[in-house]
Order: sequence, then C-alpha cells, then structure tokens
Amino acid sequence: MPLRYPTKEVLNLTWYSTDKPSKEISNMATIKVKQVKSAINRPARQKKTLQALGLKKLNQVVEHEANPAILGMVAKVSHMVEVIK
Repeated sequence: MPLRYPTKEVLNLTWYSTDKPSKEISNMATIKVKQVKSAINRPARQKKTLQALGLKKLNQVVEHEANPAILGMVAKVSHMVEVIK
C-alpha cells in the first residue's frame, strides 16, 4: 500500500526555516502613489484597480513596494495617479 503522506525526508522542509531575516524584503524599493483624478465615469476595472492600490479619495497617498504587480496596476491607471519617489 502506498504512503498516504510523504515523510519529512521527501518534503525537505529546510526552506521553511526562519532563522535569518530575509535581506531582500528590507532592500525593496518603495514608491508612493497619489490619486490626482476622480474615478467617476471610469470603467469598473479601473475603479477596482484604484481600490486594489488602496486609493479611496483624491489626493490620497499610499506607499507600496515597487514590484511588477504594483507597477502594472499603476501603469493601467496612470492617467488618474502620479508616482512620487
């Protein structure tokens, strides 16, 4: 009968260790995104993108890590936001 659950040797759980803090997280570049135009009369997709960025009001500024997902969202609504470095 085959094993139902793999053993620890099979799983090789060494990548779960949290002994050392990750240097990559602390060195991530951050950007500040400011909403400068209203989301009124915009497609629902653009409104949801603004919500996903955490923007709710005009002139609100939020700070995010500069990863590809966030930069893609900013590019999609670039006509309504500005990036502050």
